[in-house]
Amino acid sequence: MPQLLSPRNLVKLVHEYRDRVYIRKDVILKLSEYGELNQSKLMSYCGLNNVKHKGIIDDMVEKDLIVRFEEPWGNKTIIKYKVSEKGRAIFQEILEPYEALFPRGEAEQKNDT
Repeated sequence: MPQLLSPRNLVKLVHEYRDRVYIRKDVILKLSEYGELNQSKLMSYCGLNNVKHKGIIDDMVEKDLIVRFEEPWGNKTIIKYKVSEKGRAIFQEILEPYEALFPRGEAEQKNDT
């Protein structure tokens, strides 16, 4: 019987590391898919923690890969994001070919063998 609850398997279930390049790709991919998303939905759909990963989103805004804008909603303001033209170009020219060369999980599979 396989040991499904071995400590090694539990660690994999609880914590899965994702390189920043893949996080950036996922952000651009989700924004391309939905057009625009509020901050909460973007973080949720990309599997990101708002406190831990907000710096990556801010960096992408600063480098003009995505656009941040505010939309009034009653007496509140909602922060939304959408992909910039530069972000689309980077995605097609760099991020997609990068993942084709270095697919996710490849290093993990090599370490398991």
